[in-house]
Amino acid sequence: MNDSPLPLMAHLEELRRRLIIAAIAWGTGFLVCYIFSEELFRFVAAPVRAALPRGSSLVFISATEPFFTYLKIAVFAGLLAALPVILWQAWLFAAPGLYAREKRLAVPFVLSGCLCFGLGAYFGFSYIFPVIFTFLVGFGTGTGEISAMLSMGAYLSLSIRLLLSFGLVFELPVVIFFLARTGLVDHRWLAAKRKYAIVLAFVVGSILTPPDVFSQVAIALPFILLYEVGIVVARVFGKKKGGEGE
Repeated sequence: MNDSPLPLMAHLEELRRRLIIAAIAWGTGFLVCYIFSEELFRFVAAPVRAALPRGSSLVFISATEPFFTYLKIAVFAGLLAALPVILWQAWLFAAPGLYAREKRLAVPFVLSGCLCFGLGAYFGFSYIFPVIFTFLVGFGTGTGEISAMLSMGAYLSLSIRLLLSFGLVFELPVVIFFLARTGLVDHRWLAAKRKYAIVLAFVVGSILTPPDVFSQVAIALPFILLYEVGIVVARVFGKKKGGEGE
């Protein structure tokens, strides 16, 4: 990597090159995942299938819905598959503005970013999805007068939104780590803003989840906990006074 500052046009050209590489990786991931799109949807739909009453199943309400549902899940799965490449390109684009010591964090950045996103998605899918959909389906069918006929497209859209939400929330310590390493924040500032972070957690939960209290709390509590982890991370790994050497 070249350590000299880039002029504006070269900077834009570098951004264009990184975006093209990331797009190619995403497109390749999409093509591979589309081959297995039906199996992927069957896997993602497992929590709601388990929550549906006996005799109920997912349905489609338009002739094109299955096609676009499988297309959408291939796009999402392709993004997850290409995430290491995308994060690596983001790092390479930002690296010229970092100190020499910070540039050595490239591999930890990519690995920790992928790991935290994966942990968040796994946590949401394995532990929160069954509870959310059991509650929502049970609430709708509790009187015994209404049958559950959930649209496969609507379910996938909600699932992707929730998976992205949990994945991004679990990235919080990684984001705080790199903000602290570059000196943009420190643990004292983060601790002073704790009350705003708590409010933000519930606002994010209300925006990203279905309109039920459990779903909102399921996002807000990990956000708050990981914010506290981020404060510890900033204290331990934050930029020391006097800056870092090259």
